[in-house]
Amino acid sequence: MRIGEACHVVAQARGDRVIVATMGAMFAFDALNVTERRLSSVPLMGGAASLGLGLALARPDTGVIVVDGDASLLMQLGGLVTVAEAKPERYVHIVIENGVQFAGASNLPTPGAGQVDVPAMARAAGYASAQRFDNVAAFADALPGLLETRGPVFIALAVEPEPSRFGPAMPQPEMPDRQFQRMGLEAEQLGVWYATH
Repeated sequence: MRIGEACHVVAQARGDRVIVATMGAMFAFDALNVTERRLSSVPLMGGAASLGLGLALARPDTGVIVVDGDASLLMQLGGLVTVAEAKPERYVHIVIENGVQFAGASNLPTPGAGQVDVPAMARAAGYASAQRFDNVAAFADALPGLLETRGPVFIALAVEPEPSRFGPAMPQPEMPDRQFQRMGLEAEQLGVWYATH
């Protein structure tokens, strides 16, 4: 499955839920023009699960879907335990397992790619359910039911990494400032939405 396909499935099934996305998923949702009720976890790499947990605890009536990356998850594995201990009921944590960091850019290998069983880690941490999908149709069929399952729910998606655009012949340019400002701007918009709903 490709990341755009996975994020399209999430966007179609989300209902009124807030999406917290990081790294590749953030850009996939941009391409899909999914802008409402969304928070990007940049520059807080590894913090998507915790941001989503804060939103889920503040407004338990509003569901949260976290779309994380495998490399991002590894940066703050303690977030799994924190989420599991808090037991947010309308919380779904999706991890894009593509085996690379900065997919579509420099594609650095993710430590433990292909060896680490992240759903098993989520189960061991105490998530209510954890599973993996490698087929977009199966994921699309299962997601509506998983969104209604009492959480926290963990889903790992086997995703093909996007081809690398940068390397020795084409260095990666600096990220624009707006990439580091977007989390604050989106948080303000989300705050307005929460205040009126």
